[in-house]
Amino acid sequence: MALKIGIVGLPNVGKSTLFNALTRSKGAEAQNYPFCTIEPNVGIVEVPDKRLNTLAEMVSPEKVIPTAIEFVDIAGLVKGASKGEGLGNKFLGAIREVDAICHVVRHFEDDDITHVEGTTDPKRDREIIEAELIISDLESLVGRMDKLASLARGGDKEKIKELAVYEKILAVLNDGKMAIETDVTEEEDAFLKTAQLLTYKPLIYACNVAENELHTVSVHEVKKEMELGDSDQLITISAKIEEDLQDLSADDAKEFLDELGVTDSGLDRLIHAAYEALGYQTYFTAGVQEVRAWNILKGSTAPQAAGVIHTDFEKGFIKADTIAYKDFVEFGGELGAKEAGKLRQEGKEYIVADGDVMHFKFNV
Repeated sequence: MALKIGIVGLPNVGKSTLFNALTRSKGAEAQNYPFCTIEPNVGIVEVPDKRLNTLAEMVSPEKVIPTAIEFVDIAGLVKGASKGEGLGNKFLGAIREVDAICHVVRHFEDDDITHVEGTTDPKRDREIIEAELIISDLESLVGRMDKLASLARGGDKEKIKELAVYEKILAVLNDGKMAIETDVTEEEDAFLKTAQLLTYKPLIYACNVAENELHTVSVHEVKKEMELGDSDQLITISAKIEEDLQDLSADDAKEFLDELGVTDSGLDRLIHAAYEALGYQTYFTAGVQEVRAWNILKGSTAPQAAGVIHTDFEKGFIKADTIAYKDFVEFGGELGAKEAGKLRQEGKEYIVADGDVMHFKFNV
């Protein structure tokens, strides 16, 4: 199942243009007025990974399958969305279904593209969207707590614990902060994930800059301008340039980026930032039939990694033949790595490393 990222922001900040570029499609109608994207557009995007290409060249499989991220283009929110302004409630509901949020903020100036607030101000725009998410979460949480209160009064220990977690988060939201800024235990995290709070989802900022700003505006400058912390994930991107790139061949696209003084595509950086925000990493399976990348949560054990392929693999897990990616490449594949003593047999306690090439033994 693909990870799901919701693209949000005020109207006319470049969300649909970015979505079109991401999915190499014209699926989202980019128009100079709010609410042109009524139904969320959905597109599946491959996670670029040079390691997968290298493995495929070495193994020459029948199929090569990358990991994927699903991007959802959600129509522009406006001030008052949490109260139903614009088409707010519907859009906020769509955001609840995603795993993480990509918040597009506008940095470029363009008199021909109307800004819903009249001027370009990334910090203000960030605060408008986040305020709407916080207000929506407050209402959702209070409703959830009201239902829990009677059960907690009856002495249900689990409900008492759950209610205490929500009271802790309620105080954070009332302070105008996002729920994800709270330090929580593993048990508290489990309760919060079931609550589907908008502000508890990982958040990436994509700052949409003008074409001529792409190599001059730094992430540090933009973070300072938007009053973001060092740990906040932000990338600068020109949605217009990325859309232009989709019609070029790989070589022409590289030449175009070189001319702009940019080393890599903003879309690649955004996809990797989304992957990172969700706490995922990649392992590989490599055989003549198929070379494939699999996404797993960082810290996953070998049986959990096997379970991503099929639940039977996890249930009947025996061991995992494992080769580190660099060893697989250095020694020319599985046979060479095995002869060099680099193939390890890992058991149920093994924590999978990013890039491991694995083959599972199981019994059901």
